[in-house]
Amino acid sequence: MTKKTVPALGEIGQAAQANVQAAGAAMTDMWKTMSGLSLPLDAMTKLQSEYLAQATAMWNNALTAAPAAGKTAMPVADKRFSAQAWVQNPATALAAQTYLLNARTLMQMAESVQGDAKTKARIRFAVQQWVDAASPANFLATNPEALAKAVETRGESISQGMQLLWKDIEQGHMSQTDESVFEVGRNVATSEGAVVFENELLQLIEYKPLTAKVGERPMLFVPPCINKYYILDLQPENSVIRYTVEQGHRVFVVSWRNPDESLAATTWDDYIEKGPIKAIAVVQAITGAPTINTLGFCVGGTILSTALAVLAARGEQPAESMTLLTTLLDFNDTGILDVFIDEAAVKLRDMTIGAEAPNGPGLLKGKELATTFSFLRPNDLVWNYVVGNYLKGEAPPPFDLLYWNGDSTNLPGNMFCWYLRHTYLENALKVPGALTVCGESLDLSKIKCPTFIYGSREDHIVPWQAAYLSTGVLSGVKDKTFVLGASGHIAGVINPAAKNKRSHWVNTQVPAQADSWLKSATETPGSWWPVWSGWLARHGGKPVAAPKGYGNRSYKVIEPAPGRYVKQKA
Repeated sequence: MTKKTVPALGEIGQAAQANVQAAGAAMTDMWKTMSGLSLPLDAMTKLQSEYLAQATAMWNNALTAAPAAGKTAMPVADKRFSAQAWVQNPATALAAQTYLLNARTLMQMAESVQGDAKTKARIRFAVQQWVDAASPANFLATNPEALAKAVETRGESISQGMQLLWKDIEQGHMSQTDESVFEVGRNVATSEGAVVFENELLQLIEYKPLTAKVGERPMLFVPPCINKYYILDLQPENSVIRYTVEQGHRVFVVSWRNPDESLAATTWDDYIEKGPIKAIAVVQAITGAPTINTLGFCVGGTILSTALAVLAARGEQPAESMTLLTTLLDFNDTGILDVFIDEAAVKLRDMTIGAEAPNGPGLLKGKELATTFSFLRPNDLVWNYVVGNYLKGEAPPPFDLLYWNGDSTNLPGNMFCWYLRHTYLENALKVPGALTVCGESLDLSKIKCPTFIYGSREDHIVPWQAAYLSTGVLSGVKDKTFVLGASGHIAGVINPAAKNKRSHWVNTQVPAQADSWLKSATETPGSWWPVWSGWLARHGGKPVAAPKGYGNRSYKVIEPAPGRYVKQKA
């Protein structure tokens, strides 16, 4: 071992230990100043002991892996540090291992805090954000992969990275994919159809049948208004819309408008009355069907359920069936999003963009929403692109899902603040009679139609157990089916049957508790789509000849799908 090697490693180790001690002291001081919180002495003592033992073992391993010993450092399982550039140099290998040790220790400290559950969750979230941001992989000077590429390309990678950074600054958001490859209506959202109705909030798209006969009862999709509808129609091979049309259903889809300042004062009631309630009436008028099948995705499911409850209060039951995909009706468990919600945060929104804003309601900007959701998974959706785009100068590859993810939408401040307060903060939607919507006392138990509820096992936005709670809220529904899919909020839903990936769980029983349901559920390889398709087929009615055109005399074609609204940028 050369004389230069040991001091270099020693300096890194000493600096790392000093950093973690300083960070630990700072966080301990912070927690001491917060009412009701404490870090037990025995827990802190145990953490310190474990830290020193792991640091000593790590240091000894680093010494034995020095180049003079003819070895390289052991690879790190974390994908941020798995490349050879990290393990070839013992100094960078030790830096990565020290960072991971410090990160684990800080997270263990956060877990050990004594306090109420919400405050502990917020501390964990804040610590995780800091830990992820502080990774040595995120900085040019401490990322050996980026440095090696800069040397290899004679600085061209750094120049390219600066160009990519400037481009992202100009467009106002970080590129997660090559956006120039995609165009709505050209290679995403391409299912053939036509807009047959529009108002100030939505366009209603009718899709061309792909079978000679269709079920007599049409299908209406209500997607989330916080995203563009074409998550359900990315490419022909992964399009939920096309799949449903191929199964012999006459399909209509709501395409929400991307609100501008003229719609800032739009209310939750407006979204219900002029959204699914109007869309249901138009679909009934076009098809002549007294009842229709309905589907709501995420917030779209919350909106659809609210609309059907309003109609039930008016003595109407227009839904032959309802499908809810990753939807919250009971907001008792809102996952990671709960860290952002309390009375002060909601009040601040009311006073800045809601009904109490001094200059009138404003907009919740789509970019703010997109940034918030990205930082729920910062390593995958933020720092991964900082490293690739800016440090290595590598333009991200084209990916339709990430193109959609970056195509953000605004929300009217009035509508958003009502939703935030009455659902996430007060959890009043599930309580019969607690809310008045569109002039009606709201009671979701008045919905009677058979209901299919889907949750995704790794969903961090709508935890699957929270999605399962809808089975209890919809107490008036006698025919309920719950299916659990693998993966997350989007990837779990967009799981084409033809690719037969992942797996899903089914159980004909619907007990009160989600865990009880899972214990007796059966895991089946492949997509959950065929299960849903089989269930939906029972509610489609008798086969009738597919229509040869779109709309009818009262609702004529306005323009080809995907329409103007989906192309509006935030």
